[in-house]
Amino acid sequence: MSPERPLYLDHNATTPVDPEVVEAMLPYLREHFGNPSSGHAYGRRAHAALEEARRKVAALIGARPDEVLFTSGGTEANNLAIRGTAEARADRRHLLTSVIEHPATKLPCDALEWRGWRVTWLP
Repeated sequence: MSPERPLYLDHNATTPVDPEVVEAMLPYLREHFGNPSSGHAYGRRAHAALEEARRKVAALIGARPDEVLFTSGGTEANNLAIRGTAEARADRRHLLTSVIEHPATKLPCDALEWRGWRVTWLP
């Protein structure tokens, strides 16, 4: 290992994007950059691409397209998973988690605890 090319070990923070994914996304980063929620031509094109990506991911993992959600990153995904599951199962109001959680996971657990949920912090 040379000093010019250090070994990257922080894949927990971010990971390199696969070159095939970069190539697939470049047209949408450069020229088809519309908001997929907008009704204009740029938005409709982005929406169609997003739905196609959703279908492909669903097929890859054996899910239905409506079960695939895209987020902007790990923190948003953690919040969606923890808070969404809590809201869906509000009858339970007990959460088990670990004392070594990343802040992106710990903070939504703290928020639920503040709202009256029982949170068990496992060592």
